[in-house]
Amino acid sequence: MRFEALNRLWDSVRETSHDFRASTDVFPVVDIEKLGATLDLKEKGAAAGRQNRPPPDAQSHDETEQRIVAWVEAEKKSSYQILEDQFQTFDSRLRNLDFEGQFGLIRQANASSVSDFKAEVASGVDELHGLRRNLKTAEDEMVGFKAKHKLQRAAKVSSRAAWGFKVSLIVFLVLIEMVMNGSFLAKGSEQGLVGGVTEAAAFAFLNIGTALMFSFFCVRFLVHRSFALKLLGLLGLVAYVAVALGINIALAHYREVSATILSGAGAEVIQRLKAAPLGLQELNSWMLFAIGLMFSLVAFIDGCYLTDPYPGFAGVQKRLDAARDNYIDRKLDLIEDLREIRDEHNSKIEEIIRDLSLRRQETAAIIAHRARTAGLFAEHQNHLERSANVLLTSYRDANRAARSEPEPSYFKAAYRMERLTPVIRTEEEWDDKVLGSRIQSAQAELSEQIKRIGDEFERAIEKYHQLDNLFPESILGATQAA
Repeated sequence: MRFEALNRLWDSVRETSHDFRASTDVFPVVDIEKLGATLDLKEKGAAAGRQNRPPPDAQSHDETEQRIVAWVEAEKKSSYQILEDQFQTFDSRLRNLDFEGQFGLIRQANASSVSDFKAEVASGVDELHGLRRNLKTAEDEMVGFKAKHKLQRAAKVSSRAAWGFKVSLIVFLVLIEMVMNGSFLAKGSEQGLVGGVTEAAAFAFLNIGTALMFSFFCVRFLVHRSFALKLLGLLGLVAYVAVALGINIALAHYREVSATILSGAGAEVIQRLKAAPLGLQELNSWMLFAIGLMFSLVAFIDGCYLTDPYPGFAGVQKRLDAARDNYIDRKLDLIEDLREIRDEHNSKIEEIIRDLSLRRQETAAIIAHRARTAGLFAEHQNHLERSANVLLTSYRDANRAARSEPEPSYFKAAYRMERLTPVIRTEEEWDDKVLGSRIQSAQAELSEQIKRIGDEFERAIEKYHQLDNLFPESILGATQAA
């Protein structure tokens, strides 16, 4: 797996949670009126006052006042537990930012990413080395072939479109000859048009097929360097002329004979060819002979140009073209693969650089949120103390109004709640200046990593092109490439 260390770092960036929401609704607000009604303070105060309780010399809270104080103390402890839970959440979020782990992964990624990229380049060089060697072999074959046969020109290899056109022309000739011959032969056929077309198809395939066979396998040897093969080509050309004339003159005689004889037309044609091969009596027969000969000649010429006229030259050129295309296409594919790897690497690095700044901002936000929460707890304790005094005052006013004896002296004293001081653990927290310096340094290293990968990409392109110098094209091969 390429860039394994970088991918681990990038995955950790994507998995980090940033979804906490700073909220001021951490500690509940006491509904004093509802709580007073729940505790039934006024009724209890009036009832205790009528009984002059607590006595004038009392020094401590009575049962109802103790319930108020106990409720407030319990609420204070409950709120403190909420505060502790919040602090644990903040600590967990700060630990999850894991700057030290991020810096370690960055160092590991910087150390391994270039090596991974070089390994990818080396794999591509090995693959291209084999393809370039195959291309050199094909180039040497072309050079040797042209030198052996004293050829100075380029091979003529038909494109797909040209090949398709030539094949289509042959098919067109066969179909046209079938239709035209069929219309002539149908008049004397026992099976009418169907029989005529069937016989015409046989003549058409024979006429066009022999022209192609002679042009492709025999006549091409006329241009060969070997005298023996030239002689074979010349004999093939003479044989083609004889066969083409024989087939078409026989077809013309068959057309005349079949128009008058229902059976034994073939034997009659043989006799005519022996006695008077050019003794055609009708103009249509001469037209059929001329058209068939013309189609045969067109097919013969088309067959000569289906491929290079020099035997074997086109095959060598095709192997050279295939080797060159394989080499060039694969080189372009490998370069594109490296470009994609480089771009993917750089996009991950850029995201990691942005993430470091976001982590620092998040750290500051968490610490500020924690400080606000501690301040909210201090204010909440003040609120609880005020609530307790309001509740106590409500109870004491009702008690005081119903008493016949003096009230206790402590009724005039306000309630003082003992405050809880939260402990904020900052031993493992980063100092913002130190953190900023480390992040800036890490971002600089990552930016330098992008530059190193870019330099390695450029060197990889040079290595791929150096293979052309390792296996230089021969002079004739270079001419072919040009």
